[in-house]
Amino acid sequence: MTVTSCGGLAHIRVPILCALAVFATSPALAHASDRGHVLLLPTGYYLVGGAFAVAISFMALALLPQGCLDRVWGRSLQLFTLPDTLRPYISLVSFAGFAVLIAAGFFGSRDPLSNPLPLSVWTLLWVGFVLLQGVAGDLWSWLNPWYGPWRIASWVTGGRTPLRLPVWLGYWPAFILFAAFAWFELIYPAPDDPERLAWTAGLYWLFTFVAMLLFGWPEWSRRGEFLTVFLSLIARFAVLRRDGPNLSLCWPGAKILHVPPLPLSGTAFVLLALSSVSFDGLSKTFFWLGLFGVNPLEYPGRTALMGVGTLGLALTFLLLAGLFQIAIFLGQRLAAPDSAGLVEVAGLLVWSIMPIALAYHAAHYLTLLLVDGQYALAAISDPFGLGWDLFGTAQMQIEAGIVAGADSAWWLWNIQAGVVIAGHLLAVLVAHALAERLHPVASRAVLSQLPLTLLMIAYTVFGLWLLAAPAAG
Repeated sequence: MTVTSCGGLAHIRVPILCALAVFATSPALAHASDRGHVLLLPTGYYLVGGAFAVAISFMALALLPQGCLDRVWGRSLQLFTLPDTLRPYISLVSFAGFAVLIAAGFFGSRDPLSNPLPLSVWTLLWVGFVLLQGVAGDLWSWLNPWYGPWRIASWVTGGRTPLRLPVWLGYWPAFILFAAFAWFELIYPAPDDPERLAWTAGLYWLFTFVAMLLFGWPEWSRRGEFLTVFLSLIARFAVLRRDGPNLSLCWPGAKILHVPPLPLSGTAFVLLALSSVSFDGLSKTFFWLGLFGVNPLEYPGRTALMGVGTLGLALTFLLLAGLFQIAIFLGQRLAAPDSAGLVEVAGLLVWSIMPIALAYHAAHYLTLLLVDGQYALAAISDPFGLGWDLFGTAQMQIEAGIVAGADSAWWLWNIQAGVVIAGHLLAVLVAHALAERLHPVASRAVLSQLPLTLLMIAYTVFGLWLLAAPAAG
């Protein structure tokens, strides 16, 4: 027997409906309950439509005259000047706010939904600020909590840096630190425990500050501090561009038209950014848990899955890196077997992966931002749980229902699917512009993109499937 749900959008069997009812009653499977509504939508059409949109955009770009994209994409609108004079002071204010959050982690509420430290780190910074950086440009260069203190320390020491960061290290320090961050976020049993997070964040700030004193702010922030490296890459796709003191409006991704190729370490860093957020989605699916005999209805928690999670995080990165390198190799073989080396080509074309990473980051964490963002606003008003109401938000009503129910699932899924598809379309656009730099002959540029475009189409389908698949935890 079958029933019709969601206005005739899908036909499912009674046993599946019963299973969804069970998911909805399990506290550990609230996420699966929300996705249960998504399963009633015609997600197959979205997957096919997303793949088709990416393929059509590639074919349309292939028909453009050589250099046409550069001429249109290179246009910008001058807005106003923004001098650097306030930057150290804004950074010092940011550092003071960070110090308050660390203190709140040690002395505030033990509840992660009431303490502002985990909410600020995992929701406001890692989700909200990353998205803001991808739209508004490099705000982190003003708001990071190291620049102001480093300026003071540099003035005291006369600006001397006793060590030089070896060139051959490239971005490997940032890669290692980002991998550790991803492991702590995705695998560690209690990344949102306020006290543990306070120790981790405080020690990381101190470690980074010492490294900046030893190697200098410019070098360590550019190649060692993973958050600054990640956010600076994201900012290159923003619609606001800053050239010295001049601020202008530009097309998304226009700032990468003339970027140099990243070294191997930089390529690995970008691929880690995408693979880690992808694994975050994959690791909670019934499919992944079923591979290791885990019953999603009896989710054992992170501690029992640390080994599996660590292995999965590493394998996801290696698989994505391998597929990317194969796509680059095949593209070069099709277009010009004797052209530039694979490391250089991969270092240039990997820029096209960043829009996909940003888009999936936004789609994957959208529900987290909508709900935990409210908790963060409330917690910031009373950081130490003393009954304060500094910003008038401590008693605000939390509307968790904004992401629950069939109606919410419909509009959330459409926003998430739209963001993922838009990110892949921008990636195809970026790849086309970069391929024209590598291959001045139009036909060779198009041929070189074919394998990478197929990989992007496959990742579009994979990303949409991750958002729709039933998940636990």
